[in-house]
Amino acid sequence: MRFVGLDVHRDFCEVAVMERGVVRLGGRVTASRVELELFAASLGREDQVVLEATGNAVEIARIIEPHVGRVVLANPKAVKAATQTAKTDRLDARLLVRLLASGFLPEVWTPDEQTRVLRRRISRRTQLVRQRTREKNQVHAVLIRNLKDRAPVTDVFGVEGRRWLADQELPSDERETVEACLRGIDHLDQEVAVIDRALAELTLASAPLRRLLTLPGTNAVTACALLGAIGDIARFPTPGHLVSYLGLDPRVRQSGSEPARHGRISKQGPGDARHVLVEAAWHAARTNGPLRAFHQRVALRRGGNIATVAVARKLVVIAWHMLSKEEDYAYARASLVREKIRRLELLTGAEQRKGKRGGVRVFAKRHQHDLEKELARQAEAAYRRLVQDWQSTQKGAGAAPGRASCEPSSG
Repeated sequence: MRFVGLDVHRDFCEVAVMERGVVRLGGRVTASRVELELFAASLGREDQVVLEATGNAVEIARIIEPHVGRVVLANPKAVKAATQTAKTDRLDARLLVRLLASGFLPEVWTPDEQTRVLRRRISRRTQLVRQRTREKNQVHAVLIRNLKDRAPVTDVFGVEGRRWLADQELPSDERETVEACLRGIDHLDQEVAVIDRALAELTLASAPLRRLLTLPGTNAVTACALLGAIGDIARFPTPGHLVSYLGLDPRVRQSGSEPARHGRISKQGPGDARHVLVEAAWHAARTNGPLRAFHQRVALRRGGNIATVAVARKLVVIAWHMLSKEEDYAYARASLVREKIRRLELLTGAEQRKGKRGGVRVFAKRHQHDLEKELARQAEAAYRRLVQDWQSTQKGAGAAPGRASCEPSSG
């Protein structure tokens, strides 16, 4: 068995081979499909190949995988920490193969094709939304430069807002900027709509994605971003591993006999998933249920921003249990979940049912929403009582008055 290291670049791969404890250079291989196929065919069935997880590394790994025993994608940040003072392509290839042979290589999980599709579409949508935000910011900058009052409408880029923009007196060059930005916003809206439709189709066809929709504040984009980051839930043995992977765990510094100091969240891992989780947490913190009570409890001690991040972390923990046990969220509002799914069906081109409902009503009446809100308020009250009882027991005060259970607390 041999260990083969590839230092991957856009146009070529530098090769190093370890055989019987001796490392030698194997030259360069052009990063084209034909050359890589020939290189993979020259390897043995028991060989192990390692390369850093860079832009084209996943596709190179897919070409080599059928010809060897194992292909490992290495974490570039961890490999960089082990790099010596001198750095060349040959030294990098030698380092990779030595780390693989010694068993100290920080490996990166290789996603399947469906997970790759989710990640690419979420990444593309994020870039489009950022471009759209830049265009909108340019319009706001034009209004500020020309001392225009705030718009009398909520959405400056809606129908009424655009009428208001058309009535504003602006210099000719500023008017050209506004019109160009509006055209760009319209184009980006169309591109985002195409991706949203594709994500809706994936969500409707996937049981885990539909299950994640039962979480409060979660839509198809949030569910796809989260599941795309997770991939296979079995690779996270505990919820804490998933929280750490998504970068929602606090940094810890401790040395000697000094107590541990906890800082800001690490922000490691996929930023797109972390961003949508925080957005979902803002919504969940304003919706009746245990998560709102949890947000308020943390906000009293640490402030609203930290409490929102704590809710995002709580959503990740709940999602881990839901995906691991294949169960929906316990406090989900059934009518809202049905409406989410129906909107996704309409987005994918499903037939309208106006005048031909029949069976279960999808969009519930106000009375049903009120009943579900009352159930959510009861769950929130139960959570507050549970926390109050737990805090009293932790302080050594014994059983709190009016506890839900008369049995002695387990502490």
